[in-house]
Amino acid sequence: MNEQLEELLSIKQAAKILNVSTQTLRRWDRQGLLKAVRVGNRKGVGDRRYRKKDIEAYISRKDKAK
Repeated sequence: MNEQLEELLSIKQAAKILNVSTQTLRRWDRQGLLKAVRVGNRKGVGDRRYRKKDIEAYISRKDKAK
């Protein structure tokens, strides 16, 4: 289980890696472009976390589209 937690990035960490705002990541999550994992029970929905492998896959797809 600890390995899974280490693979999850906060929304701020993910935004920094992707060079986008946290609002952009929230929008992408709603649109299904880069889905977040919900952890905890903050206001009934949980905090967003992003899998490192999902971010790497997104970057790879974006690079191929260039």
